[in-house]
Amino acid sequence: MSKRIKQLREKIDFEKTYSLDDAAKMVADLKTAKFDETVELALNLNVDPRHADQMVRGAIVLPNGTGKSVKVAVLAKDDKADAAKAAGADIVGSDDLVEDIQAGNINFDTLIATPDMMGVAGKVARVLGPKGLMPNPKNGTVTPDVEKAVKEAKAGKVNFRVDKKGNIHAGVGKASFSADAIKENLTTLLAEVNKKKPAAAKGRYITNAALSLTMSPSLQLDAVELLDVN
Repeated sequence: MSKRIKQLREKIDFEKTYSLDDAAKMVADLKTAKFDETVELALNLNVDPRHADQMVRGAIVLPNGTGKSVKVAVLAKDDKADAAKAAGADIVGSDDLVEDIQAGNINFDTLIATPDMMGVAGKVARVLGPKGLMPNPKNGTVTPDVEKAVKEAKAGKVNFRVDKKGNIHAGVGKASFSADAIKENLTTLLAEVNKKKPAAAKGRYITNAALSLTMSPSLQLDAVELLDVN
């Protein structure tokens, strides 16, 4: 174990579950890296995403943003392409953008598409899907209102999706954020995850939760408290 990790672990009570208040105040003290580390939330949900009626996914704009500069690409034509450019999209294209993706040039964090472009987007579904970049109407990345979608993505929109083991990972800010900003982002995301609880999910919905920085050990959160966030 490195000296850095040992010093960090001495700050954490691993027998304790932390409240949102305490975790939001403490997480920034775990910073040791020379860059502004991301505050990361990890959740384990009591769902089986192999069943369509237990899939949990969604998107939410965090009130204080993510602290990350998001590069947005848009699949659109004509006036919708113009609207995307005006809204601040970094990359706008149609067939040419799909060709770039097919060639392995994926230099964006979010891909938005107008509904009429989904046939074209389907050509690269196998490339985009595993990376979590395939446009989807459920998280607002397939929409005729590209201007709104681009602005939300730039403002700090977080897309979340449960993996095959029932886990959700999401960035909710930076180590440089205030404790209040981190907590506000956390509660906003948790409220949205709670809203997405499938009717088919039985038992306690959130089974485990942890908060950490990119390079730090995790603070175990009080999962029962999280169930009441709305």
